[in-house]
Parts: sequence; structure tokens; C-alpha cells
Amino acid sequence: MDVGDIVAERTFELTRDSLVRYAGASGDFNPIHYRDDVAASVGLPGVLAHGMLTMGLAVQPVVDWLDNRGVVLGYGVRFTRPVVVDPESGATVTVVAKVGAVDENETRIDLTVTFADQTVLGKAQVRVSLT
Repeated sequence: MDVGDIVAERTFELTRDSLVRYAGASGDFNPIHYRDDVAASVGLPGVLAHGMLTMGLAVQPVVDWLDNRGVVLGYGVRFTRPVVVDPESGATVTVVAKVGAVDENETRIDLTVTFADQTVLGKAQVRVSLT
């Protein structure tokens, strides 16, 4: 593996149903994730996907790529923009995972996570150990 190599790419389609399912699984029933009127009342552009849902989706292509060849040592992101989930068309989140750094003990995978052609997670990095 060389720095810059793409190791995984994936597109995720989110719907309002996705948000309801995630809310049930996570226990995060904040109404900004399912009610347009509440989202608007606090100045948001619409109902937002849960940040942790976006973060979880973003790392999944790396986990799938690793399969049984390694483990995730660490994962971190900065939330930079919201993912607005339209009631009819939903939202498309795209993830590109590239090798950012390689040393003898671990490999850093840098994630580019976008929605509507804008980055939604900044400094998204996964540290992995390959076996």
C-alpha cells in the first residue's frame, strides 16, 4: 500500500426512515432528526441526520475492507456540516477512503465524506493495524 491509494469507496442513501431506525437503535430522539418544524424553529435548514449515524456510516467501508486482515485502532472526526435529509429525496452520503500514512505499526486511512458536494466530516481518520 502506498500513500494516496484508495482502499474503499461507498455511497449511502439516507431516508427519513433511516433516521427513525437509527433513533430507535441509539435512543437519540431529538426532534431535529424527524420534525421539520422543530428543525426550522432552531434555525436549521431541515431535518438532520444524526452525527453519529454519519460517523458510523463513514467508517464502515474501512471495516469492510479490513475484513479479517486487521483491526481498527482508533477513529476520529470533526463534524463540519450537517447532512440534511429531504422528506422525499433523502440524502446521499459518499465516502472515499485513502491511505494517508503508513509505518511499521499502523496505517492511517483518511476519509473524505461528502453530502451535496460538500465535506461533512473534517479530519476523518481511521488508524488500523494490518495483520
